[in-house]
Amino acid sequence: MLYFQLVIMAGTVMLAYYFEYTDTFNVHIQGFFCHDNAYTKPYLGPEESSAIPPVVLYAVVAGVPALLITATESVLFLLQYVSEDLDNREKIIVMGDCCYLNPLVRRTFRFLGVYAFGLFATDIFVNAGQVVTGNLSPYFLTVCKPNYTALGCQQVVRFIHQQDVCTGNEDDVLQARKSFPSKDAAISVYAALYLAMYITCSVKAKGTKLAKPVLSLGLMCLAFLTGINRVVEYRNHWADVIAGFIIGGAIAIFMVVCVVKNFKGKPLLGEIPPEESVSSGPVISQPRMEHSVEKYMASQNPITYAEIT
Repeated sequence: MLYFQLVIMAGTVMLAYYFEYTDTFNVHIQGFFCHDNAYTKPYLGPEESSAIPPVVLYAVVAGVPALLITATESVLFLLQYVSEDLDNREKIIVMGDCCYLNPLVRRTFRFLGVYAFGLFATDIFVNAGQVVTGNLSPYFLTVCKPNYTALGCQQVVRFIHQQDVCTGNEDDVLQARKSFPSKDAAISVYAALYLAMYITCSVKAKGTKLAKPVLSLGLMCLAFLTGINRVVEYRNHWADVIAGFIIGGAIAIFMVVCVVKNFKGKPLLGEIPPEESVSSGPVISQPRMEHSVEKYMASQNPITYAEIT
């Protein structure tokens, strides 16, 4: 079963790689009207010159969840570890089956693995939408630089559907054809919502009733600011950003609710009875057996049993 999951994860990563770094999938060529005001916004430079460059965004959505989930699981595990007696701790951790994993390692890898799978799935959904639709960015005509005279756009407004009408930089034009949905908005909301739900469902310590919503809402606020920045810099339309929010949020909710079951995971220390962790069958305690025998004897001969006791 583990190998099957690894194969699915590897296939997802490879598909995301082909979408992102190869020209295996051709972008749909969408037409436009001459001098369309929706696509004549100024071009503020490549993505690297943005206020939130891709390198920073990808580092945050990949690094922050890994650090936060690992640190939280470590603290929760240590708190449960010190609360158990030494004998039970040794039985649960050391005397398990040959393939039994430490609860901390199991839960951490499970939650981070699901997060990584959802992140790559979000990237695939977004790239597929951009390739299929070929929606034009607000700055498309600025980088396209079409020859309006040759296209006959001086006297009448025409719809241009030819492919080779742009005279600008080919890479900039290709990037300008991939606007819907917004990738930055999708992955930022996915990361923020996944972490917010993890914090809300996993942290049960006293005194965190106000800290948890503050931290969760702060993460969501940063994600929304990322989407708004895309509109402010004329790199995406509002519809692109909203669609990205919906895709990222839907995938995050699906992963949390349907895959990791609200981060309940498998039982940790204190949730596994000691007798069930070291033996295949339940252990019947001696006091319960003696109590059952006494009740049976009393019911058969109440007088004699009362005299004896």
